[in-house]
Amino acid sequence: MNNKILFTRRTFLKGALLTVPTFSIVPRHILGGAGGTPPSEQLTRAVIGVGGMGKGHVKSLNTQSRLLAVCDVDSEHLKAAVQLGGEGVKGYKDFREVLARKDIDIVHIPTPPHWHGLISVAAAEAGKDIWCEKPMTRTIGEGEKVVAAIAKHGRIFRLNTWFRFEGGFYGMGTQVRPIKKAVENGLFGWPLKVTLNASTGFDWKFYWVGKTDLVPEPVPPELDYDFWLGPAPFKPYHPHRVHGTFRGYWDYDGGGLGDMGQHYLDPVQYILNKDEESPVEIEADAPVQDLDAAGTWRRIRMKYADGCEIILDGENKDTEAAFIEGPEGKLFKGLKSDVPNFEKKLAEAKEPEPQVTDFITAVKTRKKFALNEQNGHRSCTLVNLCKIAVRMGRRLQFDSVKQRFVNDDAANAYINQPMRAPWHI
Repeated sequence: MNNKILFTRRTFLKGALLTVPTFSIVPRHILGGAGGTPPSEQLTRAVIGVGGMGKGHVKSLNTQSRLLAVCDVDSEHLKAAVQLGGEGVKGYKDFREVLARKDIDIVHIPTPPHWHGLISVAAAEAGKDIWCEKPMTRTIGEGEKVVAAIAKHGRIFRLNTWFRFEGGFYGMGTQVRPIKKAVENGLFGWPLKVTLNASTGFDWKFYWVGKTDLVPEPVPPELDYDFWLGPAPFKPYHPHRVHGTFRGYWDYDGGGLGDMGQHYLDPVQYILNKDEESPVEIEADAPVQDLDAAGTWRRIRMKYADGCEIILDGENKDTEAAFIEGPEGKLFKGLKSDVPNFEKKLAEAKEPEPQVTDFITAVKTRKKFALNEQNGHRSCTLVNLCKIAVRMGRRLQFDSVKQRFVNDDAANAYINQPMRAPWHI
């Protein structure tokens, strides 16, 4: 990568490296009519970032769309992905060259999280629909910019966590839908407390911690480490910073919170009907954190304006905790409840509103996917609020509308963290 090439909208569109068309942000598959492409044509896709998670995107996700391109700054990862992708798949090192291709409809972004916001915004500007890995963005400010870019350019966005609409909800032993149904119909009363710990079925994966004694090592020849860092601050290379163990460092992710936080917290946000608001109070009980390496924490509490609480019990002290506790009853693993006649009441209750849960349908109809940039930003904000509270080590007050901490410059400094030149959104 040539770091003298500024990543700005002007250079992106004029193209020191390439030229990006600006005349259309409507996917070619829905144009139709004379000179257009029939709506029945198969959608096309590219995958940017083809390490461990990215290989799954290449082979197993959105396979209704035809894979045309893969991209990675590690030449060995790229070579393997081209082979895995099969005939007609082209490899790239620079994601901007992928975005410049007019024949690609959808971009998958399973890079480390410090790239999610920047590439998502660039993809939206290039007229692509987006399938992004979790956590959606590394900071709250980046999430705001993704939301704005998706709206401005009329894109369809999907976040790659699915538990609010399909699959078993980890160790809870049930899908999310009946839990949502029970809460919406008031079977536990209001406000509610939700506890996420090992006893309720959620492992916070504290093995995702960074190391504080890294000794610089030579960069392997297959890796463009400067490009891998991208917008992150420069730190000397060590293999523990990259690839499978990058989650242990604040610059790229956020430990177990970054790894599992949005998987666990997005369904809770949906269950509590909080897709349009954030907690107003956050506090964390945690050891003093290293400035570079993400560490463990004991307990995090988030409280909404209406009194609902989310408890992250890292030490699993609440071994008898219910997943949901309200004034009218509790819900435990396996959809077990102490509410009288719970099963009968649940069966008779009104079903939740339907969602668009097929990404291709969302793209073709231009209807928002079930987990999109807006509600995804809010659930990612839960993750980022927790990360900030752990790092600050004190109680924080948050304005849910302005999405800023109240009279707290030190905490607000984490909202929009500077990117390393020349990268910026």
